[in-house]
Amino acid sequence: MDFSLPPELDEIRSAVRELCAGFPGEYWRELEPDRYPEEFVAALTEQGWLAALIPEEYGGPGLSLTAGSVILEEINASGCNSGACHAQMYVMGTILRHGSDAQKQEYLPRIASGELRLQAFGVTEPAVGSDTTSIQTTAERVDGGYVVRGQKIWTSRALHSDLMLLLARTTPADQVEKRTEGLSTFVVDMRAAQEAGTMTIRPIRTLMNHATTEIFLDGVELPADALVGEEGKGFRHILDGMNAERVLIAAECIGDGRWFVDKASRYASERVVFGRPIGQNQGVQFPIARAWASVEAADLMRYKAAWLFDQGLPCGPEANTAKLLASEASWAAANACLDTHGGFGFAEEYDVERKFRETRLYTVAPISNNLVLAFIGQNVLGMPRSY
Repeated sequence: MDFSLPPELDEIRSAVRELCAGFPGEYWRELEPDRYPEEFVAALTEQGWLAALIPEEYGGPGLSLTAGSVILEEINASGCNSGACHAQMYVMGTILRHGSDAQKQEYLPRIASGELRLQAFGVTEPAVGSDTTSIQTTAERVDGGYVVRGQKIWTSRALHSDLMLLLARTTPADQVEKRTEGLSTFVVDMRAAQEAGTMTIRPIRTLMNHATTEIFLDGVELPADALVGEEGKGFRHILDGMNAERVLIAAECIGDGRWFVDKASRYASERVVFGRPIGQNQGVQFPIARAWASVEAADLMRYKAAWLFDQGLPCGPEANTAKLLASEASWAAANACLDTHGGFGFAEEYDVERKFRETRLYTVAPISNNLVLAFIGQNVLGMPRSY
């Protein structure tokens, strides 16, 4: 079995790390609590990293999901936060795989150039959470298109996006054989909807600077060609995008984990208490070493899931498992790093507390690890539904 990686991945790492060097901890601290990293996103856009997965025919470099995951990993490993922009990579995949030729020509080149931002993914709702098939937002067919009514929540970066990929019910749930049917996917021009007064976006302040929002859709009018793929098949259309999302989130967590391990091990080697480095104490050294081992193990599953996705093979179990293992590994590394720094870990200038808050998100989002376990139990191990 060959575990070697393409040399171009090292080139990507070097280039991304060089870019991130221009955005040190001071930059991210000054953004707190809720300013969007416009300068950082602009730099990523200018160098083409946010268009990584867009094919060359539409103005992107056409990189693999594996390469895309390395980009996000390296951003987080450098101490930056890729949460501000990761959705642009996986949201556009639904248009790429299921959109019409006209939609691809209309949107993908402009997303690749940075003219348009597609960073908002409107799926989750207040009364539904991760039970996607029970969403209540509706898209009613009318002459010339659809009218959308409902509410979405935890729609991150909506205030900094031009377009939103929206999942809405086009056929009532009591009129379909399976709950996964009757859902449709749309591209929504958010600027036009806000100008028309039919869309309201409200920011939600959270533990970390994540630019998340709730969105109210009160009669948003969509043309017929806003429908992505086949009406009623929207749930299927977003599934492969969710697998990509899981892999990319796993990569971010791996990047965080490596940042924490490096930060902790260096501090433990330099910090002297009672006449010797604190890293000489097993109570300090072993949690850091265990965190490293967990991150490395999760990394292998990330690469396996990304490889399967790039080959066009089923990867649901692997993608979800990668997200599960990586988010738990990064959280363990965060705790080890904070414990190693002691009181200094709570001081803003060390950036440990910021990264600690940022990586904590991923054990519950974009899907709770408990739901990942339920997915594995039921769909991989064949056990009864637990809910």
